[in-house]
Amino acid sequence: APTEDPTLSRMTIVTNGSAEVMEQITKQLNKLVDVVKVFDLNEGRHLERELMLVKIRAENGAREEIKRTADIFRGRIVDVTDKTYTIELTGPRDKLDAFLEALDPLMILETVRTGASGIGRGDWIMRA
Repeated sequence: APTEDPTLSRMTIVTNGSAEVMEQITKQLNKLVDVVKVFDLNEGRHLERELMLVKIRAENGAREEIKRTADIFRGRIVDVTDKTYTIELTGPRDKLDAFLEALDPLMILETVRTGASGIGRGDWIMRA
């Protein structure tokens, strides 16, 4: 993704594993020619968010309930047709998962998620 420096872009990779596995991943990434720097956000305080767009069947009496559910999760309805709503949500993965669980699975027509993006909190800045 683009950054404040037009000569650099940023990629966020989410993974889990033992300390040894994480060290191996970092070493392999640092071997790549185009990689300038690898940061582990878990080494400091950070914010992590994900974006989700979800298209929902919204017909007849279900429309108001879907609007209320979207409001509870601070989602925005970004597209409306006579049969569907498309809702945009951002937040931690568990919030987005909880929104999907709050809906009848038969109402969910399509879901697109970005995966996590992260940034250090406060004065901590990732610089090459």
